[in-house]
Amino acid sequence: MAKSIEDEVAYYYDFHPTEEDLMGETPAHAALIHYLISLLRWLFQEQHCAIYENLNFYQTSNSDEYPLAPDIAIIKGADYREDIRSWRVGKTGPAPHVVLEIASPETWKKDLREKPTLYAKMGVQEYFAYDPHWPPLLRSTSSRLFGWFLSPGRVQSLSPGPDGRLWSVQLDSFLVPDGNRLRFTDRHGSPRLTRDEALLTESEALLARTEALEEKLRELGVDPDQI
Repeated sequence: MAKSIEDEVAYYYDFHPTEEDLMGETPAHAALIHYLISLLRWLFQEQHCAIYENLNFYQTSNSDEYPLAPDIAIIKGADYREDIRSWRVGKTGPAPHVVLEIASPETWKKDLREKPTLYAKMGVQEYFAYDPHWPPLLRSTSSRLFGWFLSPGRVQSLSPGPDGRLWSVQLDSFLVPDGNRLRFTDRHGSPRLTRDEALLTESEALLARTEALEEKLRELGVDPDQI
């Protein structure tokens, strides 16, 4: 029996560039996105969670629909798939639980003024926009990090802490502005790490314990090099 392809759509913008595609991105912009993806994948290493960069998201079967393509989309409860060209909400899977956008001179107005409502209509639970530039692109404020969450019937903005940090319920983490980086911490302030950072921290801790043990042995008159 032939495989059913009912309701499959060949979206125009899966094969043609969007305005965002034509803008490109700076090395600093790309580096921050890749860092955050590494951090998020390690954070969700033991959970089913799909994390995508610049994937087209659609909401209808209209082949000419213009997609939303967030810098980072986090879909909890879904497995990452390398074989998909785009994601249709409600068919491929649910809407992203969290979306992050890294502001650029070309996109920051839309990131702050239009996308909170657009992502809310899609069903995104939390949306964060971060400006890594100095001075900030939005000159009327010193804020770098902005956030919104979906509540019944409307989208609401998150109130930042004194250092500009915002709490993400979906990520169980604080998002903390740090210059051209965006850091994550747990509720106690301990940093969330990438895999490489975690391995380095573990290695440094092991070295410190080894050096402390060797010092103790020397105090007892034992040469650790002779053991």
